[in-house]
Amino acid sequence: PLEMSAKKPVPFLRRVVPVTKKVQRDPRFDDLSGEYNPEIFLKTYSFLDSIKKREKEMIQKQLKKCRNVEQKEKLQQLLRRMTQQEEEQKKRQKWRERELSLKRQQRELAQQGKKPFFLKKSEKRKLELADKYAELKRSGKLESFLSKKRKRNAIKDKRWLPSQKSL
Repeated sequence: PLEMSAKKPVPFLRRVVPVTKKVQRDPRFDDLSGEYNPEIFLKTYSFLDSIKKREKEMIQKQLKKCRNVEQKEKLQQLLRRMTQQEEEQKKRQKWRERELSLKRQQRELAQQGKKPFFLKKSEKRKLELADKYAELKRSGKLESFLSKKRKRNAIKDKRWLPSQKSL
């Protein structure tokens, strides 16, 4: 056993063997985990997409068989969330591809001896909006989208008009 000083009062719970404290580390901020590269991450965990697809199909089958109202509602909510995540992933992938194509174009221009030109965030946003409108026009949903947008803007404008009560 460890020798203790007689001049210092003995603590109530005396540690006979010193316990080494486990050091917790967060892999997101630790250098030991390496650098984060989204392309490598997506390639490494691409098998998860097939698993998610199978799970989605299973939930759809369960939803068809289900008779309980509460259970059916939960399954519908889960299915909705899965489809939203899928759409978001596709949107992120499109954005990443667009960014890569812009970088590729700049690299080609630089190799030709021209000065590289980098787009501002606002310019990128305009290009993204143009792509969105082109996609909506192709699918035939542009008119409904624009009408909804007009209604939303009309409601916002109405909010700033003086109300009848105050007049």
